[in-house]
Amino acid sequence: MAEPQKSILIAEIGAAHGVRGEVRVKAYTADPLGIADYGPLNDSRGGVFRVKSLRHLKDDMLVVAFEGVADRTAAEKLTRTKLYIDRSALPPPEEDEFYHADLVGLAVETTAGEPVGTVVAVANFGADDLLDVRRPDGASVYVPFTRAVVPTLDFVAGKAIIEPPEGLLEDAREPDGEGTP
Repeated sequence: MAEPQKSILIAEIGAAHGVRGEVRVKAYTADPLGIADYGPLNDSRGGVFRVKSLRHLKDDMLVVAFEGVADRTAAEKLTRTKLYIDRSALPPPEEDEFYHADLVGLAVETTAGEPVGTVVAVANFGADDLLDVRRPDGASVYVPFTRAVVPTLDFVAGKAIIEPPEGLLEDAREPDGEGTP
């Protein structure tokens, strides 16, 4: 049986740019201009977007013309549209690099085999990546995504093995942000 396909968010359409149907696009790829390298992009409603032209505006922002979008009115209707590609279109990650989409959904357990929860997101608040792990009771805990804390990732078995620092699992927070005594 084939593995289900994962959609990867690679860009988001912002405001219309000019009167000829161009839009601003925030790219989430390492090379912003790389969004055109993956072929057609898709939105969550099944729409297909083909890049006709693009140019760098600044930082991760581009100005893009999509096929079939000929004027400002059509471009304005696309504001906040998220653009995806299939995970299989991405190249394999380098050693010790991971796509967030590959980490989300992994079961998490300690090196002693105790279940901890499931990775629901990967966050970065300015320092290193953190695995957002949802505990079975609904509480959430951030696990530092370092080799010392997460020594083993087993994608075949669908799990991450962690060596939690002392006190990490006792400090889990409730989903509403309230602490548990």
